[in-house]
Amino acid sequence: MSTSTTVGAPTAPAAGRRPRKTASAPTGTDRIPRPSQGWYRVPGTDTKLRRVTTILSTGCPKPQLVFWAANLTAADAFANLPRLVAASLRPADKEETYDWLRKGHIRKKDERAEIGGAVHDVIEAHVLGQPIPESFLADDEIAPFIDNFLRFVQEWEIEFEASEMVVGNLTDGWAGTLDYLFRSAPIARLLKVPAKTLFVGDTKTGGELDEKGVYPEAGLQMSAYRRAEVCWLRDGTQVPMPRVHDVGIVLHLRPEGYRPMPLKCGDDVYAAFQHVQALSEFQRVLSKSVVGEALALPATSEERAA
Repeated sequence: MSTSTTVGAPTAPAAGRRPRKTASAPTGTDRIPRPSQGWYRVPGTDTKLRRVTTILSTGCPKPQLVFWAANLTAADAFANLPRLVAASLRPADKEETYDWLRKGHIRKKDERAEIGGAVHDVIEAHVLGQPIPESFLADDEIAPFIDNFLRFVQEWEIEFEASEMVVGNLTDGWAGTLDYLFRSAPIARLLKVPAKTLFVGDTKTGGELDEKGVYPEAGLQMSAYRRAEVCWLRDGTQVPMPRVHDVGIVLHLRPEGYRPMPLKCGDDVYAAFQHVQALSEFQRVLSKSVVGEALALPATSEERAA
């Protein structure tokens, strides 16, 4: 299978749907589905596939994020006590400071997203045999991630098969972009499978190396990618999804080191993903009509007469 990057569109429509006729059929990379507002639209057809990450974010509760946000807010408050006290005495500053404090978790997520995006760009460049941008190598925040990623590749004898590849399941109605497919003889030996076994991989850059940073939801995500029916190569060609092992590998990548974390992503985990998909669909559609208007007692005959 050819190494892939951001990819795109099927030649066969989802069951029960006819392709939309267009003046000119999409060609090349224009055939690759692109994410937009929680969906992947398959070019040249009426098929829309729900985005895997959207399914997980709307259908899977993450109570740990509530505690993380609360802890972050408390830490910001103690680190900025003089500012908060001063703002509390000035009505003009109070609302602005309150807004700053309550949005601390958003700022932190944006910082992490920036680093995570840069790391993914580095990985894709490496997989494609392209030079790593000098701006990343010179960045004191990004450079340690790069060093540890390259250590992982060398020490675990990683052979990449694809990167940033769009995959989809037309039957179950979803699509997503997996981080990479790879082979690793050392990992295969530890899992007692053939050396050329193909694994689905993902990279997480959050948390601390010796603490949380990899959560079970990553297994749900990889179980979906493993059950994809089709994938799109870099040139836009649609091909069947190759067979991958039912244990995926999350690379927990941090400035201080890395951990390859095995996560189950077999059929039982995919069945759980389908439950999450159903809950996500409930939130999107049915939940909006579940709660009716409050009932009122009917007027009595005397009230009607009055």
